[in-house]
Amino acid sequence: MQRSQKNQKKSTKLPIIIIVAVVLLGIAGFGGYTVYHANQVKKAGEQTVKKFIAAISDGKYNEIPKYLTDASLKDNGFTAETVEEKYQNIFSGINASNIKAKDIQIEKADNGYEFSYTLSLNTGLGALKDQKYSGTLTEDNQKINWTPKLIFPNMDGTDKVSYQVSSATRGEILDRNDQGLAVNGTVYQIGVIPNQLGTGDERAQKISAIADSIGSTTEAVNSALEQGWVQDDFFVPLKTVNATPDSVPEGVEVHQATGRTYPLGEAAAQLIGYVGKVTAEDLEKNDELAAESLIGRTGLERALDKQLRGQDGGLLAIVDKDDTQKKVLQEVRKTDGENVKLTIDAKAQQIAYDSLQGQPGSSVATAPKTGDLLAVVSSPSFDPNKLTNGISQADYDAYNNDENLPFMSRFATGYAPGSTFKTVTAAIGLDAGTIEPNEELAINGLKWQKDSSWGGYQVTRVSAVSPVNLRTALVYSDNIYMAQETLKMGEKTFRDGLNKFIFGEKLDLPIAMDPAQISNEDSFNSEVLLADTGYGQGQLLLNPIQQITTYSVFPNNGTLVYPKLIADAETKTKADVVSAGTVDTIEQDMEAVVSDPNGTASSLQSLGIPLAAKTGTAEIKEKQDERGQQNSFLYAFDSQNQGYAVMEFLEDRADGQSATELAKELLTYLQATYQ
Repeated sequence: MQRSQKNQKKSTKLPIIIIVAVVLLGIAGFGGYTVYHANQVKKAGEQTVKKFIAAISDGKYNEIPKYLTDASLKDNGFTAETVEEKYQNIFSGINASNIKAKDIQIEKADNGYEFSYTLSLNTGLGALKDQKYSGTLTEDNQKINWTPKLIFPNMDGTDKVSYQVSSATRGEILDRNDQGLAVNGTVYQIGVIPNQLGTGDERAQKISAIADSIGSTTEAVNSALEQGWVQDDFFVPLKTVNATPDSVPEGVEVHQATGRTYPLGEAAAQLIGYVGKVTAEDLEKNDELAAESLIGRTGLERALDKQLRGQDGGLLAIVDKDDTQKKVLQEVRKTDGENVKLTIDAKAQQIAYDSLQGQPGSSVATAPKTGDLLAVVSSPSFDPNKLTNGISQADYDAYNNDENLPFMSRFATGYAPGSTFKTVTAAIGLDAGTIEPNEELAINGLKWQKDSSWGGYQVTRVSAVSPVNLRTALVYSDNIYMAQETLKMGEKTFRDGLNKFIFGEKLDLPIAMDPAQISNEDSFNSEVLLADTGYGQGQLLLNPIQQITTYSVFPNNGTLVYPKLIADAETKTKADVVSAGTVDTIEQDMEAVVSDPNGTASSLQSLGIPLAAKTGTAEIKEKQDERGQQNSFLYAFDSQNQGYAVMEFLEDRADGQSATELAKELLTYLQATYQ
């Protein structure tokens, strides 16, 4: 009986437990659903805010109203159309770009949800950081309750944005005589006034004719006309040129303006470079930049951009309906860019460029005692005025498809220096005592190899002269003599001597270049490569600036003088690279290269000026006995006063041409100006 009562109590407890469990599960399920629903609503709100910000960031102002409640627009005196117009006028007017949001927060509030975020952007005055926004969303978080504070914090319904810009004047690049190399000169803007284009077919025909006349497209012209700031009676520039066009089609106007110009054009293009308008990518990389300003794209315009550019000034502020200032958002003091004076001589630069006659090559001139670079030229070239002011696709394609690579800076590109380098090998051997200048070597024929271990490889020379001493070797440019003497001194002595120069060093110049190299590896590991290097081939790589710097020991009594391009830079030197006695011996031999009728630079005698010189040819070929690409070099300096030096380079010279012949006009000018 008692057992039966106990079983009955147990059976009545079981339904109660089940009921309680079901209730608890129901409560838990309801709570879980509530949390899930809240999270979904929160995510919806975050998506709404992100899409709203994206519409502003992407300039899709027509999409903004669909994220806003109609009631909030009406309460603030706006419609979908007027709020779209407000955003477009303000953000286009201040040249807003690179708009980014962070710290987007959505929180539950009494009547819906609240949101907040921080916005950063670039204006025409530079970076405007950490603008803190907040607002409310509808209960379902699908739309924003809009107020003018979502344009800029602190704005009210009748407030406006005042934006004033004072553009900085870009610093100019001047030569040593204050002649302009990159200046703020007069340019001519070709453009249109929209309300003078007519409508319908008439407008379409005019735009097509205008596009053809300026080397553009109808799409590009229409895109310019659709910019946010454009109004019917505004002048809209389409192309900038350096000279007044001879004729323009109907509907086109030409306005004079100030713009960046390059007086030497092609003659200094790779050195000076050019500028272009700041892009969205530029703003991503550098938040100090201002939208619509100019930035250096290549050359010194790029390398010295921060110094040249300066800082645009101006004011971005919120003002009320009476134009009373309420809140300053951004204020920047204008700072004009600095002028930069170079060591370049504009006339020498032009002569050096012209001397190359459009052929691939380079010409570099220095004042050897100071290291001043007087001319730094690469050929062929391009017109930087076109690149700055807007180049047509046809002109750009012509440059880009030119097999002679006009955009290449040959003065900063490494080449094997050829026989001009024999002067360095000779200097190392003389200082090391392995070369006796008067010792004569019996060399027979035009080809030589040390022994059969060299296989089919032989060193070749041009003149079958014998016997050969140092002077003879330099006058006739004898490869075999120099190969034998390099092998005699050995790799260690040779490398130790070379390492006193500039190999592996980064030169203190605002010109991008790789350091000069002796060889690809730290050791030649080959007698053939050692011998080839001795007469300026092998794996040697020096650009023309590095060559003239290396050879500066000869007009400077053994001291190496580093090159400089900025006029007020300090002259840097490296003493005792070569002994004075060695320099004296080699300089006399280099004078004989010009004065001796058999000298490879004897044609320079016709100039009637005192010169020491060394010519060189570096041949690039696939097989031993075929003619390959022949790069021609001339190094020459004023042997009387050491007032100037020239490094002339002609890439893949044609038969009958040489760097020596091309350098004559430049040498004549330098002699008259810098002796």
